Amino acid sequence: MTTGDYTSEELANELKELELPSFTAGQAVALGLMATDRAIAENLPLVIEVHHLGRLAYRAALPGALPDSDDWIARKRRTVERYHRSTLATKVKYEERGTTFNESTGLSEIEYAAHGGGMPIVVGGVGVVGGFYASGLPEVDDHRFLVQCLRDLRN
Repeated sequence: MTTGDYTSEELANELKELELPSFTAGQAVALGLMATDRAIAENLPLVIEVHHLGRLAYRAALPGALPDSDDWIARKRRTVERYHRSTLATKVKYEERGTTFNESTGLSEIEYAAHGGGMPIVVGGVGVVGGFYASGLPEVDDHRFLVQCLRDLRN
């Protein structure tokens, strides 16, 4: 069994489903605001970040968010930027092999985290143009929060 009962195939299909036709700096800010509004409405203690073309476009630390979430986001961001898939997909890939991300890659747990809550932002026909991150909930819930926000943005 893998984290959240996800499979690598399901997570790859999910990422494909979440491809956007475009992603501008304005859309990055809009995504951050939409995610923040949702988190506030649901009383979620999150830190949220959106990156566009290598730059921080949006960041919010909501009531109840812990300082550790800043570190988690930085570690998730490095993982997404290196592997161009969600942090949960990266984790599940290694779980399916009976090992862990850090064991298999040799990458430092201080620098990289394969825990749910990091998503690449992919534009169809272009590739990865940004990243979307949340930290503060259990990792599968962080992942699901990001997915729902991206689905809403896509619609």
